[in-house]
Amino acid sequence: MAGRARLRPVGSPTRGTTNPNRLRRVDRWLTGTAQVTAALRDATDPLAIDLGYGASPVTAVELAARLATVRTDVRVLGLELDPDRVAAARPAADPPRLDFATGGFELAGTRPVLVRAFNVLRQYSEEEVADAWATMTARLAPGGLLVEGTCDELGRRCCWVTLSAAGPRTFTLACLPADLDQPSDLAPRLPKALIHRNVPGERVHALFTDLDRCWATAAPLRGFGPRARWVETVRLLAARDWPVRDTRRRWRLGEVTLDWDAVSPS
Repeated sequence: MAGRARLRPVGSPTRGTTNPNRLRRVDRWLTGTAQVTAALRDATDPLAIDLGYGASPVTAVELAARLATVRTDVRVLGLELDPDRVAAARPAADPPRLDFATGGFELAGTRPVLVRAFNVLRQYSEEEVADAWATMTARLAPGGLLVEGTCDELGRRCCWVTLSAAGPRTFTLACLPADLDQPSDLAPRLPKALIHRNVPGERVHALFTDLDRCWATAAPLRGFGPRARWVETVRLLAARDWPVRDTRRRWRLGEVTLDWDAVSPS
């Protein structure tokens, strides 16, 4: 702990807004996706970080419970730049399973196998994202992953990027299909690296354009419910040679994951 205390936290405090189950969709993906579960199971030290958990520790509490279904000895550390938020979270701590500390992008000197950083970079400029990513991924344990993204207040619309020490690997959309008029409704929840790139000529704009077209083509399935329409939409997207990485089982959850190169800024 002495070494950790000497580090200067890196970053700016978030607004702190949060809600129970706000991050349920990303947590479900974390516990059901091979690239994440393999990293946790293979880790020498199964440490995960909930970065910028906010004014309430509820998302860190939920993360600890959900990751324990993958590996029972997982440890979750909630990090916040605001010492008052850390103090307020202390009653929820259950070391070593769950603890809280002051820290930012430097990850308080730890070497986690997993970092979940949601709704943290929204307040930064696009130009600052690469440095933030590099600072966090440089601290990952071997084989570790950073999942950085954004969601709405109720967690019904989410977008995130998964990174390793080598850089971005995948891009994921997750939603409640019944909450959408069309897939491009997810665009306001794009992570900071992409949100200003949803314009003609950029790959992420082309993705949403094709998703909306596939959604329209899948309209005859409306009678079977929004979930069936979403599944058909993603099937049609894959048929258009988009590099969809997951399977129908994930699509039924309102998800789709693609290679990062398919949406990376031009």
